[in-house]
Amino acid sequence: MTRSDQKRMLKKSNIVKKTKEEKRQEFKKNIKRDKFLLLMFLPVAIYYLIFCYLPMTGLVMSFQDFKPGHGLLGIYTGDWVGLKWFRQFFGSTFAWQLIRNTFLLSFYSLLFGFPIPIIFAICITQIRNKHVQRSAQLITYLPYFISTVVVVGMLTNFLSPSTGIVNQIITRLGGTQINFMSTPGWFRSLYVISGSWQSFGFNSIIFVAAIMGISPELYEAMRVDGANKREQIRYLILPMIKSTIILLLIMSLGNLLSVGFEKVYLMYNSAVYETADVISTYVYRQGIENKNFSYATAVGLFNSLVGFTIVSISNWFSRKFNETSIW
Repeated sequence: MTRSDQKRMLKKSNIVKKTKEEKRQEFKKNIKRDKFLLLMFLPVAIYYLIFCYLPMTGLVMSFQDFKPGHGLLGIYTGDWVGLKWFRQFFGSTFAWQLIRNTFLLSFYSLLFGFPIPIIFAICITQIRNKHVQRSAQLITYLPYFISTVVVVGMLTNFLSPSTGIVNQIITRLGGTQINFMSTPGWFRSLYVISGSWQSFGFNSIIFVAAIMGISPELYEAMRVDGANKREQIRYLILPMIKSTIILLLIMSLGNLLSVGFEKVYLMYNSAVYETADVISTYVYRQGIENKNFSYATAVGLFNSLVGFTIVSISNWFSRKFNETSIW
């Protein structure tokens, strides 16, 4: 190696060291600059670490014969059984019914619950009177903060066969009383309608913000070109919020097999099991009531893997054909 080559390599090494030192200094500078923001984020990071990431170590139970009497150490000392619990679940007579019920509840909730906030956001931003606009937003946001227990209690009272206002109207119109809460065919409709009513106002906040971010000059240009409200919505508003819609849709698709446990548990009873029993309630019965933790963990892991797969596939299609993705 010639002396010139040695000098070149030494110079290159010094540049690399300098670059690393610059990056280190820049990192320290950023930490110092954003220290208060990082302190604000610290409780969030601790929360997710304790309640989301640390519990993932328990996923190994889905491949073990976990004994509750051994405590947490049983996670590391349990007998390895491989895919026993997965085979037991898929070999049972009710597995596909649980999957079907969960999928249908999630699908209908997405089908009817996802477009409503978009439509509402478009409508609310077209109101010129600011007082009316804010009042409408406040009224529709409030149900989101009502407890699920209260919402189900309201459903039970309104739909009661004897004293419910809905059945009173039906009987006065000449119809017969309907026991809505104990009829399997009504469970999904009640779940979806009540869920959409409770959340559509709050879920519209993101879409309202996206629409408000559209430049007024674009609206003015379309008005000059003679575009009416319908054309402004079709050719300006929807294209401008398309990326927001796609991102939220991708994240929603990951919950196709993740129906909320609380509301289903409060609404269902033995009369509606055939349509109301879902994976989350089944996992609760197996894990909490029957103490079969390994079996419940296996079913929950399957549920999570399906959700992750759906999100990954949806994200890939979105990135490939629309250049919008969550990663």
